[in-house]
Amino acid sequence: MNATRRQLLLGLALLPAAGLLPRPLIAADPEEAEALATMPLVIHGAQGPQRLQVEVARSIRERSRGLMERDHLDEGAGMLFLYRHPQPSRNGFWMYRTRIPLDIAFIDEAGRIAEIHQMTPCTADSPGDCPVTRPGVSYRAALEVNAGAFEAMGVKAGDCISWPGGGGLCAGQAAESSTP
Repeated sequence: MNATRRQLLLGLALLPAAGLLPRPLIAADPEEAEALATMPLVIHGAQGPQRLQVEVARSIRERSRGLMERDHLDEGAGMLFLYRHPQPSRNGFWMYRTRIPLDIAFIDEAGRIAEIHQMTPCTADSPGDCPVTRPGVSYRAALEVNAGAFEAMGVKAGDCISWPGGGGLCAGQAAESSTP
């Protein structure tokens, strides 16, 4: 058997295993994006509890896609990026293929907002040409909302955010503010 035929047979034998290979992190077609789970979230601040309904990005693929290719984000909505382990301050967010101006809150281990930044859409053809928004601290989660929404709600660094299963220091505040 010659080398070419051997490679062809080996390739055919391995073809069923190709379905087990990981898919690309970012879907090329926005229609391919899977719907994310949603959940309620409460921001506890000086103006009282602010309730949002957020999409949750937990996997690498979901976090990589984020709010790309969207033309609109409803008022009172957002996207919560959750991580299993704290992220170092050098890990940030970019606005590649993101069409909506956004605010981002970086949330620490205790559920407190460590920093808030504004981000503008990046129209570059390459993700490497887009600026990266990095916090000055490590974070366990990040919350993106429409640009100006945090200011309109009176949300500031130090405010606490709670969500189902989120825990943190404001878990007690969440219970207090959820009662009528």
